[in-house]
Amino acid sequence: MKTFFDNQVKGLYEKINIIINDFSKAKCKVRKSEINIPKEFKEEFFSLVDKVNLSLMEDKDNFYGYFLLQMSREIRFDISSPTAVNFKGAKYVIYFNPIIFLNLNIKQMESTIKHEILHVLSLHLIRAREFKGRYSTLALNMAMNIVVNTYLDYLPPYAVTLEWVNLKYSLKLLPFNPFEYYVEEIQTALDLLEADEDEVEADDHNPDEADDRNNGEKIETNYNPEKTHAIWADSSDIDQKTLQEFTEKFIDNAQKGSIPSYLESMISSLKNSKGELPWNLYLKKLMGAVEGNKKKTITRKNRRQPDRFDLRGQLRSHRATIVVALDISGSISDQEFNQAIKEVLDIVKNYNHEITIVECDSEIRRVYKVKSSKNIKERINIRGGTKFSPVFEYANNHMVNLLVYFTDGKGEEKLLSIPKGYKTLWVISGRGDKLSLKEAYGAVKKLKHIETKDDSLKMSDVRRDGYSMNDQERMPI
Repeated sequence: MKTFFDNQVKGLYEKINIIINDFSKAKCKVRKSEINIPKEFKEEFFSLVDKVNLSLMEDKDNFYGYFLLQMSREIRFDISSPTAVNFKGAKYVIYFNPIIFLNLNIKQMESTIKHEILHVLSLHLIRAREFKGRYSTLALNMAMNIVVNTYLDYLPPYAVTLEWVNLKYSLKLLPFNPFEYYVEEIQTALDLLEADEDEVEADDHNPDEADDRNNGEKIETNYNPEKTHAIWADSSDIDQKTLQEFTEKFIDNAQKGSIPSYLESMISSLKNSKGELPWNLYLKKLMGAVEGNKKKTITRKNRRQPDRFDLRGQLRSHRATIVVALDISGSISDQEFNQAIKEVLDIVKNYNHEITIVECDSEIRRVYKVKSSKNIKERINIRGGTKFSPVFEYANNHMVNLLVYFTDGKGEEKLLSIPKGYKTLWVISGRGDKLSLKEAYGAVKKLKHIETKDDSLKMSDVRRDGYSMNDQERMPI
């Protein structure tokens, strides 16, 4: 079987050379030309893919084989990875670049197919859209590939893995962390290298090569992590809810027996997700929209009354005033809050900010400012009832830009002080259920427990079935 398979791969590769030569000759005559893929080549190539799929279906991970059976298949020489996926015409489509794909052994071929299906299960096709613009394409691609490749064996030698990224960028990323954690850390590392990379790109730039890329069809012969998910942009314009419904149908049809525990966790999370941002990501989104208070200046005229020289103008001050309110009535554990406030500090560290912690039960008990986690004080040991209004009254009187309220949600049904001129984010503790207020005046998110991780952890210490979807792939916007 192996010899026959290898001979088929060899024969297909010889035919690829003929296809490419014919394309090159046609391109010399016509500036814009398309690759002509003979019907016989397609049939033979996909018969080889069928053999790979048969191997998948005979394996304990037969879920992937049954999932692949539902996908449309196409050949594209312009993708810079052995396989790629997108969603078109009410179906997931998997694409193959034979030049790169046929250089793999059968186990690596299986892994690259699994890789694409794991992207689908993680709803990365949608998540990539939301994060685009805030992070570089390279950082996004590497972060998503780390997430899915963690669960795969027999990867191609060029695969983006946790170990590879740590080595290349001198990082100490830990396994089984949220996608957002990876993209943030990788982007920081890329930013440090940006100046040097810009110089190299400027020196190596060739206008003729650029013109060649923009004219006619391009043939990719090597893996490129920055372009590996470019085809996602060609997906049909579909909302997240509809895409998730299609994905669940694919999943249901692919579940023909027992599946590995990491797949069970991933599927369970996808099906139970409401497609909402976790509280920490929502906070990051809010921070991008927060405008600091305006300050008076004598160097600028008052815009409303420019003829009044006695009135001072205003300049924008991007110092964000943030109040973090903590319900100390006993509903949130010290561990929950300490971990949450560390995340708040990490999220706002790149902004000009001032954080004030307000401890409150039925009334405000203590107010203090923090600059780092070292400034966080032990909570006052008072366990009274819970009222939200005192915190909002405080915020209304202190020119606040953003209020983040950690609580179990049990308090009044109506606020006595309505928020004025600032955004509000409610974070309900893991012990809580819902917010008692009939009108929240802001977003309400659920606090997920974040385990404390050991920085000395190595990949060899972690079982591959230790997957948790609680915060890793908790869903896109």
